[in-house]
Amino acid sequence: MDMVDALANLLRVERLELNLFRGVSADIGRDHVFGGQILGQALMAAAATVDGRTAHSLHAYFLRPGDIHAPVLYDVERIRDGGSFSTRRVVAIQHGQPILHTAISFQVGEPGLEHQAKMPEVPPPEVVRQDPASLERILARLDNRMREALQYRSAFELREVHPDLPAGRDGLEQHCIWLRPCGQLPDDPLLQQAALAYVSDFNLLQTAMLRHEVCLGDDCMQVASLDHSMWFHQPVDFSDWLLYVTDSPRAGNARGFCRGSLFDRQGRLVASVAQEGLVRDRRLRSPAAIIKNP
Repeated sequence: MDMVDALANLLRVERLELNLFRGVSADIGRDHVFGGQILGQALMAAAATVDGRTAHSLHAYFLRPGDIHAPVLYDVERIRDGGSFSTRRVVAIQHGQPILHTAISFQVGEPGLEHQAKMPEVPPPEVVRQDPASLERILARLDNRMREALQYRSAFELREVHPDLPAGRDGLEQHCIWLRPCGQLPDDPLLQQAALAYVSDFNLLQTAMLRHEVCLGDDCMQVASLDHSMWFHQPVDFSDWLLYVTDSPRAGNARGFCRGSLFDRQGRLVASVAQEGLVRDRRLRSPAAIIKNP
């Protein structure tokens, strides 16, 4: 089975009861479950309790690290079904404790006023290539398990746009990556939306560390997602490239705040993301003050 098929199977959840679902976990080179996996599975579970409506927003808190060796239960609460909107609350549970709490809103499609931010002018993915020397420097900073995951086990192709781009909104540095699945995802709008939620957790928190010349794999850094919000603006065909544009307006108190915009090749803004995470530099704290699990 190729990695795209494996990703599709990973995101699907098994219905155990009317509002109770179960998902499995994949080892992507970390000791804990990847946050994007929990987001995608929670969305799939919530959508299974809604008819004829599409998710437009998701707001989640990561409460505990997930155990990659144990299944995840998703308890869905049907908060409200109105004339146009439905709201669901989902709690992801392992070993009797919640690891994620999220609220997801669904809407009936309807016409309305339209405007959007402009996509940055960047080279198309066909002319963007990963610098081999840059990739080697990244891989050298990761342990063997994470290195194997990055090189061989990703279901997505990532092409980083050269970093010397004009400043984006508020004069902030922008980090731009073209991304797409390495194969064809099933023609299922919900599954493609869940895959988009999955990949939205890639490289986002790293944006808060770029200007400080540290990264996720550095021994000095303790990094973890704390929350994640996502807005789905329109249906997306995730068989083609998307441009993921991120920036970080603020870092402080060992936390980094990051924003992301996902554009299709036609320049349409298909989704927006925001996340705050732990970006603790261990060099700035005494050994006794280090917290293993924030």
